[in-house]
Amino acid sequence: MGRAFEYRRAAKEKRWDKMSKVFPKLSKAITVAAKEGGGDPEMNFKLRAAIQNAKAENMPKDNIESAIKRASDKELKDYIEQTFEGKGPHGVLVIVETATDNVTRTTANVKSYFNKAEGSLVASGSLEFMFQRKAVFNLEKEGVDYEEIELFLIDYGLEEIEVLESEIVIYGDYTSYGNINKGLSELDIKPSKSLLKRIPTSPINFSEEQLNEIEKMLDKMEDDEDVQYAVSYTHLTLPTILLV
Repeated sequence: MGRAFEYRRAAKEKRWDKMSKVFPKLSKAITVAAKEGGGDPEMNFKLRAAIQNAKAENMPKDNIESAIKRASDKELKDYIEQTFEGKGPHGVLVIVETATDNVTRTTANVKSYFNKAEGSLVASGSLEFMFQRKAVFNLEKEGVDYEEIELFLIDYGLEEIEVLESEIVIYGDYTSYGNINKGLSELDIKPSKSLLKRIPTSPINFSEEQLNEIEKMLDKMEDDEDVQYAVSYTHLTLPTILLV
């Protein structure tokens, strides 16, 4: 399902010291979720997911609590969540999710990232059908019986389970996020990370050289403080790259 490219990028980001850029994005995601659905993670699954993701990146507890409190600040500008769709290098299809307090600025920035990579924005909704929205949960592998998890969570909306070298990844329809989270709680399992994400339905193969060009554009996007997530319609042609 095109996950190889995501693993490649995740591995690279672990090598890069990106905490100065990651923490502000995580903080914003927590604040947006708390402002939208309240500051109680037990009653707000979006906030619960944002906190889980922050903890997975070792974000300090004080930072998390400050981000939640910030949502109640009456002087805080409202963040608008906006999705952009476009074509990048070699015709790769990309969906960019943003959270911004200035739509005009963010639109101009995202457009420039595509243009500089010889790509362009496309009409909203043009690419949506080429991606599946999924609830994704990452679990620590140690001490976990994945077969037991699979059998138990089928009734909670689990569609697929993937066993990797160091973790287990669970996939379900995005509407099953709350149910799967509930099932994991009943198993007394806390995900190291969870999110709603778009996954390409039929990823396209690119060469190593082409992937490098695509990654340059994605890196530019993800360096932008307004960009929360960028997903591309790619698939690695060389599985060995996963070892990076």
